[in-house]
Amino acid sequence: MPLEQESPFIKIAVLENAIEAQLLSSVLTQYEIPHRLRSYHDTAYDGLFQLQKGWGEIYGPQDARQQVLDALGELRSQAEDIHDNESES
Repeated sequence: MPLEQESPFIKIAVLENAIEAQLLSSVLTQYEIPHRLRSYHDTAYDGLFQLQKGWGEIYGPQDARQQVLDALGELRSQAEDIHDNESES
């Protein structure tokens, strides 16, 4: 029986902050979607790149790209709803 070849990971999206990264990773792990996070933090520059580019990136296989983007979109939509509700108060 031949071994299944894993498809290579591709960059799927840029993440805005650590909370978004942790929540997305939790959701993807729950649904057993392979992924990898890469932070832009660099101790030599004390996080300077994170201020300019965002928190980091999410990588995953091409065939899971849409699932990752859908999960990220849902998280961002929920965050906007919470922010809008706080603004109305």
